[in-house]
Amino acid sequence: MNRTLKLVSAAVFAMYAALAHAQAVTQPAAATADDALVQRGAYLAKVGDCIACHSAPRGKPFAGGLPMTTPMGAIYTTNITPDPETGIGKYTEEDFSRSLREGVAKDGHNLYPAMPYPSYAKVNDDDTRALYAYFMHGVAPVKQANRESDIKWPLNMRWPLMFWNMVFLDKGVYQDKTGKDVAWNRGAYLIQGLGHCGSCHTPRGVAFQEKALDETGSVYLSGGVLDGWFAANLTGEHNVGLGRWSEQDVAQFLKTGANQHASAFGSMTSVINNSTQAMADPDVTAMARYLKSLPPAGGNGAAPYTYDAQATKVALARPANDAGARVYTAYCMHCHGVDGRAFAPLLAPLAGNPNVLEADASSLVNVTLNGTGDLVIQGIPAAYPMPKFAPVLNDQQIADVLTFVRAGWNNHAPAVTAAEVAKLRKSTQAAR
Repeated sequence: MNRTLKLVSAAVFAMYAALAHAQAVTQPAAATADDALVQRGAYLAKVGDCIACHSAPRGKPFAGGLPMTTPMGAIYTTNITPDPETGIGKYTEEDFSRSLREGVAKDGHNLYPAMPYPSYAKVNDDDTRALYAYFMHGVAPVKQANRESDIKWPLNMRWPLMFWNMVFLDKGVYQDKTGKDVAWNRGAYLIQGLGHCGSCHTPRGVAFQEKALDETGSVYLSGGVLDGWFAANLTGEHNVGLGRWSEQDVAQFLKTGANQHASAFGSMTSVINNSTQAMADPDVTAMARYLKSLPPAGGNGAAPYTYDAQATKVALARPANDAGARVYTAYCMHCHGVDGRAFAPLLAPLAGNPNVLEADASSLVNVTLNGTGDLVIQGIPAAYPMPKFAPVLNDQQIADVLTFVRAGWNNHAPAVTAAEVAKLRKSTQAAR
């Protein structure tokens, strides 16, 4: 009897020992898999630049509260931390996916399409799952109530957005295009999906819808006005697009915010700081490859730009006869040079710069009035950020100098009026 009990006890002990060993082996593996999923979600959140919109200035990460201007009034981004009361802590993965890809919150109300869910609709299930893991387990919860929009009744009603979605939301994740290589498809997936580049760089229609969601649309990424800026043309257009940029130029811009052609400003500064500089090199290369494949669109049909500085140098040698040249020599020439080529990529060139050649001068007026935030690459702020000239120059002086710049060095872009400057000065000051 005693011998039988000893054998049973030994067998039970061996069984528990085996179970304990198995648990010790499998638990770390499971934790590692979860950690890997959270880390992948953290990377994808950077690709989507989620922190830029869902964090207010001097606010806590992802707690929302950033105002976004719309034609109907300001809306405020929401708290997407895992706080169970004011954030998304009670969201299931299904709730999260529906909000991300269909624009419908957990309680059933429709999100405004300022949230780029028409782009995020293309994000695949694996990436959605990783993002959910990150926002649930990799983000600190913040108790901060969401702020109601400034849109007045009846325009603030959400139910009409159901019909907006029926017309303009193209459901379905991105599907690889046959005949295109792996890098092209990866770039298309990132640009069209989490990168949501079309949200800013594609013109919008009367219902605030993007006029195209991929390269099959003739105006896709051909540039658009948003929040007082003109988001640049990203197609192969020679003058105002990326036609003169190499694939390496595009990749350099995405990683550093500057290259021989242009420098980032406005909202793009945040994209570089928070998103693209942190992306893996193969993903940046894939995005550049996709963008360089886009045919020309937009522009004004002008002849391809060629550099010619002679007439401009003569004007700068005798600035008394030109109001714009006088302002340029006093405030601009020490950075941008007599030749207009500046010291790229440290300082943005003006000669042949696509933003200078663009018919819509909103970005030039805005950056001259208000300057731009620091590009911070690998923790180091840019040495020469664009200062704000709103306190120094009046509307006519800014119009004069921008007209001079847009005509100089063979740029041949339209003049800027004082009325245009005054309008943007008023709107941008009101938003601050």
